[in-house]
Amino acid sequence: MPANTGAEKPDTLQTFTLDDLAQYTREGAFGPNCSPDLRVFYVGRDDVHGVLMHLFTRATLSVKMNMFGYDDDELNQTLMDLAKDPTIMVQVTLDKSQSGGAHEKQILTSDVAADPETFAADFVVGQSDSHQISHTKGGVLDGIVAFEGSTNWSSSGEGVGISLGAAKQNPGFKAQNNTLAVYTNAYEIAKFSARLDYEHGVAAHQTQPQF
Repeated sequence: MPANTGAEKPDTLQTFTLDDLAQYTREGAFGPNCSPDLRVFYVGRDDVHGVLMHLFTRATLSVKMNMFGYDDDELNQTLMDLAKDPTIMVQVTLDKSQSGGAHEKQILTSDVAADPETFAADFVVGQSDSHQISHTKGGVLDGIVAFEGSTNWSSSGEGVGISLGAAKQNPGFKAQNNTLAVYTNAYEIAKFSARLDYEHGVAAHQTQPQF
């Protein structure tokens, strides 16, 4: 029998259930009649940043995402750690108009300068197939769980710094009226994954900005 080293294996999405995310709601629990494969979180009320970090820090196989508004340093660092892991496929599509913003450009420039040769990933910046903004805000992780909604990756977009259960937030707290849906329905995940591939392919054929 192998020796027990006592080391605990890290949590992964292989054992993920939607109920794991109850800790990020203001109530700390989901209602008895909640959907078996969908949960919705509300920026300014729930810890949406915590939900995203919970999901991304447990990905071990693949990430497919499109994000309009990419201004979160902590989520970016987590994504870069995944991108540098040769065992994880990372596919990211970002919007061209947003990539020129001061903070997003700074993040992307830092990412490229870090060590682009180690990325087992494909990052592209572009527009939709009709040359409009690429406005999708969501992704699929490990082919197991998907997230989608109006939440962009920014402090106000996610309501970073929320105090769960508090009737009034701390001074300076800002939150947009955004939602984040997390779901595990296999059919919807397959459809969304295919759409993310399509949006990525469209952007990849466009001229890429230099950072």
